[in-house]
Amino acid sequence: MTGWLRVIGLGPGAAGLRTPEADAALAEATDILGYGPYVGRVKARPGQRRHETDNRQELDRARHALFLAEEGARVAVVSSGDAGVFAMASAVFEAVEAGPAEWRALDIAVLPGISAMFAAAARLGAPLGHDFCAISLSDNLKPWELVEQRLTAAAGAGFVIALYNPISKARPWQLGRAFALLREVLPGTAPVAFATAVSRPEERLVLTTIAEADPESADMRTLVLVGSAGSRLIARGEGERPWLYAPRSARP
Repeated sequence: MTGWLRVIGLGPGAAGLRTPEADAALAEATDILGYGPYVGRVKARPGQRRHETDNRQELDRARHALFLAEEGARVAVVSSGDAGVFAMASAVFEAVEAGPAEWRALDIAVLPGISAMFAAAARLGAPLGHDFCAISLSDNLKPWELVEQRLTAAAGAGFVIALYNPISKARPWQLGRAFALLREVLPGTAPVAFATAVSRPEERLVLTTIAEADPESADMRTLVLVGSAGSRLIARGEGERPWLYAPRSARP
């Protein structure tokens, strides 16, 4: 087989935060597949075919990519951030597992990107300095009861929590419910950061506490970072946002 498939994380937005490995694969690809806005972040090249699909068509997109690679195309499936974090890498391997045996012989590789939680953390200071986890608030593919169990367990265990997919028009209430659950476990002073469109011109950072956190501060471009009881703030000059960090040491 002469075709290949690369699952590529485009990073949080700015071109400078995309890896050289990803750029090289995108330049060589004959076909670019992905959610429309993500495909739009890849510069069009003559003769390169672009296949834009809706955000909820991940498995269909993965199958299409695998068929193209099987036919000899050099295929790039793109995701925002890192393709392995709540993104297309898992969908591709799910399709491979359920698909024809020939797909298992394809040249498939996942190229990492900077995930939203790492881009946001870098802007804020060092909020992931001790144990942390990532939880998606989308209940499209898992029951909401499971999301609640994971939120409560993570907060109770002292993890800093990165919340992906916090809110959308179809899911307007989940973030508010998540904050209500976390307030039952965390002290009211636990820091919460809303990091929206990090590295893009419309970037916005809001730092507050779990007691004051307002779900209206988030949209689907937002990574919500919930600190633990051990998270700390370092005051800076007047008008400057404090640094947020999690110390490396932990005490029970």
